[in-house]
Amino acid sequence: MLVVTLGGSPSQRSRSGVLLDRAKHWLNQQGVEVVSYQVRDFPAEDLLHARFDSPKIIDLLQQIENADGLVIATPVYKASFSGALKTVLDLLPERALSHKVVLPIATGGSIAHMLAVDYALKPVLSALKAQEMLHGIFADDSQIAYGEGSAQPQLAPVLEQRLNESLEQFYSALARRPKPLDPNILNDRLVTARWSI
Repeated sequence: MLVVTLGGSPSQRSRSGVLLDRAKHWLNQQGVEVVSYQVRDFPAEDLLHARFDSPKIIDLLQQIENADGLVIATPVYKASFSGALKTVLDLLPERALSHKVVLPIATGGSIAHMLAVDYALKPVLSALKAQEMLHGIFADDSQIAYGEGSAQPQLAPVLEQRLNESLEQFYSALARRPKPLDPNILNDRLVTARWSI
């Protein structure tokens, strides 16, 4: 299995990034290959000028095409998800997430931003034709403590439990995902089929 993770924070240090790292680690422990991207990995000029032929965007798209699922995490600013993340998503073709399972994750300063996942992020992911979109996770910033020095960041127990449960659901959804039929196999079946009228 292959999963792509996409982080929407332009900051090097971010709580949504902490959750994305935890998700990657959990998936790796299940034997899932994970390819990670952050919005800050993409050249700003390519995003601002909507360069669909940007090598980084093409690389992201190819990885998504090969992937079984996508885990996407974003901070919530002013009741919506990251504008930089929206700019990256706008450069993907309309059906980029077809046949994919998607787990959205968001962090924000208060639970007042909890609905940003449902009302801002999920509609964009639906427009990209995600096959199955899981409920998602919203974490209040107070539930994530950065580690000082070499210490690992700490999650509130209730958040850690929700994250693990969501990742288990995500993993199960990946396992039951129908595989698209190879066009060559479909063509062979049509040619060799016995037809009757």
